Amino acid sequence: MNVQRISFSSNQPVATQPQTRYENPVNRSTERNLAILGSVGCSALVGGIAGGLTTCLTKGKRAIPIGVGIAVGLASLLFTLPQNLYNTKLNAFARQKEMDVFTRQKSAQASIYGDINDEIKDEDVSLDKKIGHYATARMADKGSGVMIKGV
Repeated sequence: MNVQRISFSSNQPVATQPQTRYENPVNRSTERNLAILGSVGCSALVGGIAGGLTTCLTKGKRAIPIGVGIAVGLASLLFTLPQNLYNTKLNAFARQKEMDVFTRQKSAQASIYGDINDEIKDEDVSLDKKIGHYATARMADKGSGVMIKGV
């Protein structure tokens, strides 16, 4: 185990506020791969059911039910995969746009609250202005409330 000493000196730059960057969690390629996996699984299930039903109808022949199951599974995949890919593409696009709006809002909030935090630490700004700016930002954040400011 290799242990290194951490030294703290006064000439190292200190970060005043952490820079948080929100990223969009919607990944289109993952969504597409999950749609393909779902379609293949559903088609395999349909093919297995078709093969099982064919086994009940044909007594003694084993190659026919396997062929029927594979054919029905492939036909099912052929008909369902394009629709699933199209719907997944549309839904992923819509969710990605919604998350973009959300991430921009969170970035703006972090920036505003960072500026207010810097203002609070500033000794030249009066306490009334600090409280007023913080209260205004909180009411804007919550989207409710009425604030009457004096002249």
